[in-house]
Amino acid sequence: MAKFGKKQKVSENIPTSALPDIIFMLLFFFMVTTVLREQEILVEQKIPAATQLQKLQKKTLISYIFIGKPKDTATYGTEPRVQANDALMATSDIVQWVNQERDMLPEADRGLITISMKVDRDVKMGPISDVQSELREADARRVLYASIGKVQK
Repeated sequence: MAKFGKKQKVSENIPTSALPDIIFMLLFFFMVTTVLREQEILVEQKIPAATQLQKLQKKTLISYIFIGKPKDTATYGTEPRVQANDALMATSDIVQWVNQERDMLPEADRGLITISMKVDRDVKMGPISDVQSELREADARRVLYASIGKVQK
C-alpha cells in the first residue's frame, strides 16, 4: 500500500530583490532615448494637409520657421508673426538667421541646408511671400512646406 505523505508548504513569497534594478534600467533607458522638445512654439499652428508628401532622410540639415498668429495676442497683437528657434522675429532678420543656422552646420553640409516652413492654414499669402523673398535673398535654396498628412482624393 502506497503511503501518501503530506505535501510541504510551498513558499508564497515573491522575490522582489531584482525589482529596483529593473526599475532603474527602465528609467535610464527612457532618459537616454527621450528627446526633449527643442523649441517652444509661440504661434498658433494648424498645419494644412497636402496631396503629395515626401519624407526627408537627413533631418539634421533642417531648420524650422513657424508662421502664424501669436498665442499671446495681448503682447504681440493678432497679425501673423514669424518664429525661428525660440523667438519671434521680423522678416528682415531672416537673412541673418539663415546665415547663423548655416554656420552651425558642418562645412560640407552648409549648402544642403533646408528651411522647413510650418505655416498656419489661416495665414494670408502676403507674409509667406515676404519670408520667401528673404529666404531667396539669403541663398536658402531648399525650402519646403510642412504638412500633417495626405489628402485623399
